[in-house]
Amino acid sequence: MTSNNPVVNQKSIYKQYFCNALSARNLQIKKLRFHTVNYVNNDFLFSVGFFFQLSPLAHLFRSILFKTKNIIKLVLYLKLLKMDLKIKNKIALVTGSTAGIGYAIAKALGNEGAEVYVNGRTSERVNNAVGNLIKETGNKNIKGLVADFADVNQVNQLINQLPEVDILVNNVGIFEPKEFSAIPDEDWLKFYEVNVLSGVRLSRAYFDKMLKKNWGRIIFISSESALQIPEEMIHYGMTKTAQIAVARGLAELTKHTNVTVNAVLPGPTYSEGVGTFVQDMAAHKNVTAEVMEQEFFKTARPTSILQRFITPDEIASTVTYIASDLSIATNGAAIRADGGLVKSPF
Repeated sequence: MTSNNPVVNQKSIYKQYFCNALSARNLQIKKLRFHTVNYVNNDFLFSVGFFFQLSPLAHLFRSILFKTKNIIKLVLYLKLLKMDLKIKNKIALVTGSTAGIGYAIAKALGNEGAEVYVNGRTSERVNNAVGNLIKETGNKNIKGLVADFADVNQVNQLINQLPEVDILVNNVGIFEPKEFSAIPDEDWLKFYEVNVLSGVRLSRAYFDKMLKKNWGRIIFISSESALQIPEEMIHYGMTKTAQIAVARGLAELTKHTNVTVNAVLPGPTYSEGVGTFVQDMAAHKNVTAEVMEQEFFKTARPTSILQRFITPDEIASTVTYIASDLSIATNGAAIRADGGLVKSPF
């Protein structure tokens, strides 16, 4: 039965137009041997067409629909808008990636087609993260590895399970606000063990193999706290500065290769740990989390230009580019993604 609804009828007409155009397009592409259009599907083209039929550009767009060559050009142009980071099937290990920044990095790498290994301290959290990432990215090459980086034996076991890595993201880390005089030796050693030695041990396991095959990326997730040591977390700031030193030192060993080692310095980011910290502080002061966030930036981080917490996805975008094949000219760098917090252009 034919619908009396003009929008539905018009919608069906456009769907048929696009199906016909796509058939013609596929024939042309086989002749041209141009494969990049495979990323564009019928649903996407239909949604574009339906949008334009309701817009002032409808007449122009309808005229384009009947010209197969123009359709092909349009599809190719839309494909070119998506940058290829050239890391499909690269093996990536992201430590501390069941939540927060690590999870966002794993998701971004998974979206680029990398084979991603997620890491956490418990099987439950790792399995949940892997399942969610597969659903979100459609990438079935996402797997999990359980290891607590405070235990060197578990670190060695992880290395044995995954003997080779193309992209290593040393993200795992701990933090805790505490007055300097109240920080015992045990805390200093624990923070150094997890935040610094975790990346040292993994880099030592994978670095030479990267040099041998002449491709690799090692990224330390440091912090703006490496440059502006927080008075309430001096032990944490120390470890973040150490990460930059290790990254720069390793980068010096990559001369004349396609291996890079960098540090990325996020600003205050609304990760799982930070969210808990803000909520606890808000409850302690009997205010909302939103008010606590405003107060935090007003008193503790007044130099921030962004004046809000950065999202994990915003950090992941920077890290994914640095992990890509396109970033070869960036090596030995401390790359700030701090929302303008550090008052220096250098």
